[in-house]
Amino acid sequence: MKPLESRKQLLIAESELNRAQLVQEWGTVKGEVHALAEQAKTIRSMASAVATLVTGLSSCRRKAATPAAEKPSWLQTILKGAGMIGTFWQTFRAPPTGPNDSCQ
Repeated sequence: MKPLESRKQLLIAESELNRAQLVQEWGTVKGEVHALAEQAKTIRSMASAVATLVTGLSSCRRKAATPAAEKPSWLQTILKGAGMIGTFWQTFRAPPTGPNDSCQ
C-alpha cells in the first residue's frame, strides 16, 4: 500500500470513529435536555402551588389585619346573609330534568 492510500484509510477510519462518538454524545445531550425539561415542569407546578398558597395566606392575613372600624348595621347583616343563602340555594338545588319538573 502506498503511504497516501494508507493515510486516506486512516483518515476515513478516524472520521467514522468521530461520527460514532458524535452520535453517542448527541444522544446523551438529548437525554439531559429531556430530563431538564421534566425538572422545569416540576418546578413550574411547584411554583404555581406556592403562588396559590401565598395568595391565599395573604388574603386571609389581609382580612384579619383589617381593623373593624365600625360595626355593620343589622340591615346590612341581614342582606348579606340573604345573599349567601340565595347563592347556596342556587348552587345546591337540583336543576329541572323535564318540562313538568320546573319550579312554579
